[in-house]
Parts: sequence; structure tokens; C-alpha cells
Amino acid sequence: MLAYISIIVSAIFVNNIVFSQFLGICPFMGVSRKLSSAVGMGAAVTFVMAFATCVTWILQTYLLVPFGLQYMQTIAFILVIASLVQMLEIVMRKVAPALYQALGVFLPLITTNCAVLGVAILVVQKEFNLLMSLTYAVATAVGFTMALVIFAGIRQQLDLVDVPRPMRGTAIALICAGLLAMAFMGFAGISIPS
Repeated sequence: MLAYISIIVSAIFVNNIVFSQFLGICPFMGVSRKLSSAVGMGAAVTFVMAFATCVTWILQTYLLVPFGLQYMQTIAFILVIASLVQMLEIVMRKVAPALYQALGVFLPLITTNCAVLGVAILVVQKEFNLLMSLTYAVATAVGFTMALVIFAGIRQQLDLVDVPRPMRGTAIALICAGLLAMAFMGFAGISIPS
């Protein structure tokens, strides 16, 4: 039980996928202009990251390793993630059109989100079992969503203040992202007793 708590705290705070591992920066900068967009993207990434991690773990464990095809890992994982996102898009369009309208814009972005691929590869490198992999994927997605929501809130507040003209837009956003990353470095001292 303590191992799972350690995985959760580490994935959300200590080794945040955006602020510590620098994965998922494109959607972090691109989708964080509005809070509603950030929440939608976070929900979509959480679902896809959890599902893709389970499928890629099974693929790695029962197909790639037994047949000595580990060198195909990255290509196989990319194909799995792209296929899952396409299937998810088709199913959502048929089954839940309202949810598809809400998240439909974000689904194609997830295919190119390196955080999803990064988590799939990290669980293999860390040699997690399936339950640990799923826990890590969901916790990482929660950390990603938290980073997006915090940053979206900051960017919305920045629209209300008088920022000097040369610093407006991307410049002040990058400075704020750097400050957030430094703030999350404070969690590096947290340790869960074994």
C-alpha cells in the first residue's frame, strides 16, 4: 500500500510530468489559455493515458519481450496510442455526442502528446506490474491536469493585469511556467517512509 502512495505522490508532485520531466509542454502552452480548455484536455489525457498505459504494458509483457522485439517498443507504442485515440474518437462520436463535442477538439492533440508515450515507456523502464502502471499513469495524468489548470488560472489572471508590452503573450507565459517549475522543485524534499 505504501508503494502505491509513494507512486501517487511522486507522480503528481515530486516528478510532475510537465515541471520535472518536461513532457507534454506543447499542450501545456497551447491549451492553457482558458480554464475550461485545460480541464477538458486534462480529462481526455487522463482517460487516454490510463488506457494506453495498460494496453502498451500488456503488449510489452506478452508480445515484445517474449519474441525479442523490444527494439520495436517506441514504434509499437506510438501505433497503439494513435489507434486508441482514433477508436476513442469514433466511439465517443456514436455513443456520447455531447462528450465528443466537449472533448472532440482535444482528442487529436492527445495523439501527439509526448507525455502519453513517455508514461508508457517509463512504466516499462521502472518495471512496474500492471496495477502499479495504471496507478502511475492515472497519478501522472492528475499531475498533468493540475499543472494545466494552475497555469490556465495564472494566464487568465495575466489577461487582467497591465503587463509591459514586450513581455505580453508567450514571454510572460514562459516566465510564469519557469516560476511554477521552480515552485514544484520544493516538493523534491518530500519522502515517503518505506
